[in-house]
Amino acid sequence: MDDVTTGPGLLLPDLIHPRRLIGGRLFDFSREVAVMAIVNRTPDSFYDKGATFGLDEAVKAARRAILDGADWVDIGGVKFAPGPSIPIKEEIDRVVPVIEALRGEGVVISVDTFHPAVARASLAAGAHVINDTTGVHDPAMADVVADSDATLVITHSLAPPRTPWPAPTYGDVVHEVAAFLNERVALALRRGVPASRIIVDPGHDLNKNTYHSLELTRRLGEITGLGHPTLVAVSNKDFIGETLNRERGDRAPGSLAAAVYSILQGARIVRMHNVVAAVDAVRMTEAILGFREPAYVRHNLA
Repeated sequence: MDDVTTGPGLLLPDLIHPRRLIGGRLFDFSREVAVMAIVNRTPDSFYDKGATFGLDEAVKAARRAILDGADWVDIGGVKFAPGPSIPIKEEIDRVVPVIEALRGEGVVISVDTFHPAVARASLAAGAHVINDTTGVHDPAMADVVADSDATLVITHSLAPPRTPWPAPTYGDVVHEVAAFLNERVALALRRGVPASRIIVDPGHDLNKNTYHSLELTRRLGEITGLGHPTLVAVSNKDFIGETLNRERGDRAPGSLAAAVYSILQGARIVRMHNVVAAVDAVRMTEAILGFREPAYVRHNLA
């Protein structure tokens, strides 16, 4: 893809269909970054350890994220990490009531799932995006999205759902992730999902060690250069904790640094836990890039 210069020494990729209508909101990803908040209805989520497992807690957390400026809320009913399977009906029962509670609140609603049946139920309930962290492991996921007006997030990972992949190795992690994403995007296109409704995610830490995730961040421009809007899920990940020697509750500064660097490499959606800090960091980065005006200007003006 061609690149466009937005500042001294800064190259950002030319996007396929940068203007996207998602959940009734128009995003221009050529000069806009969306903040995706995270709400996990799981008893064992890696970050909050089940704090939003209850329905009331999940809905309150989502509404608080919206008030804090999140553009997007990502709802998960099953975590990515290896473990026993969760019945599909139970996953639906976890995510659908949250979707129903958030309908009409002016926020993009996405569902983190790898089950086509869960995706179908979520879209029927009002979700706008399916976030498949297994890279459309089941091609039927693309069929479900193609039959709707929803957006599909295609994420790189190696293992089948909820299956361990010990000591992952790559010859060149960035080249291999890019090739995987190109292949899975091509599958989605063949099954009827238009390019205007595809987002990619390199999958930081998903079947990758800290060196892999750092390399993906350093060379993220090779992923954003594929031309599809790129989502990065760097928030509080282990590669940040291991790099900085920080436990999960102390990784917000490192998460913000990784998110801002990713934006400078062309990322256009950042999936974050600490919403207030993330919104400020993203909006400041947009202003520095010339994408947005300051909220007000008084300093040193007559």
